[in-house]
Amino acid sequence: MKALHDSTGSEAGAPVAAATAPARRVRRHSTMAWIGMAIVGFWILMAIIGPSLSPYDATAIVDTDVFSGMSHKFLLGSDYLGRDMLSRILFGTRATIGLALLSTLVASLSGTAIALFAAFSGGWRDAVISRALDALISIPSKMFALMMVATFGSSMFLLVLTAAITYMPGAYRIARSLAVNVQAMEYVQAARARGEGVWYIMTVEMLPNMIRPVMADFGLRFVYVVLLLSGLSFLSLGVQPPDADWGSLVRENISGLGEGALAVIMPALAIASLTIGVNLLIDNLRSKRAAKE
Repeated sequence: MKALHDSTGSEAGAPVAAATAPARRVRRHSTMAWIGMAIVGFWILMAIIGPSLSPYDATAIVDTDVFSGMSHKFLLGSDYLGRDMLSRILFGTRATIGLALLSTLVASLSGTAIALFAAFSGGWRDAVISRALDALISIPSKMFALMMVATFGSSMFLLVLTAAITYMPGAYRIARSLAVNVQAMEYVQAARARGEGVWYIMTVEMLPNMIRPVMADFGLRFVYVVLLLSGLSFLSLGVQPPDADWGSLVRENISGLGEGALAVIMPALAIASLTIGVNLLIDNLRSKRAAKE
């Protein structure tokens, strides 16, 4: 009887443990999602209202000491010219997030649209588009950006265009792999049989059924673009003075790295926190999708 009781208890306990494990995983992923959302939301809010909250003008020299530490007057110290670092970061947030978000939108929207058309059309159109974008994706992103800047000079418009062209083929490949599977589904074939137009099938029948992976890829592309634009600014090829983004703030204060100046540490931490926050959101999207499947 005791053995029967033990075996029954173990059998009953197994489903309970199996049922509670996913619940714990879901709670953990939800917590990580909230953390990521809070970080990303904070920086988006700073991009919108940050300049109006800055205590000083971003270009004004307000400290007689350079690379000063944290104080009542300067919460994040001062930079290599004696400018308030908090104000510089708040003003730079708009350029960093604005340029990266616009570039990612252009890359993802154009890549997804071309992928839908290629997958729906098939045949030689699909082959020509895919091979052309494969050739483009084979060029390293930094090398392509350097060629563009060296040829046309540096400007906000060129930075957005360069980043969009660089990461559009990757967005195309992800979206096309999804679209090829979706367009073979019965509801898409039924829409074709009904005589629906190309635009209707792509936007109503296909796109809604691939939007979640596309959004996860959008977040990943955003991180790539932030790092690319920050890298270009660090090389003096990105955002030009008097404007500034986080990458250029790191570059112009690099001489303070040896003494651990906040002016070089804080912009780097801002870049790191934004990328971590976006990645937490992406991982949560992927885990929820896997759990549903």
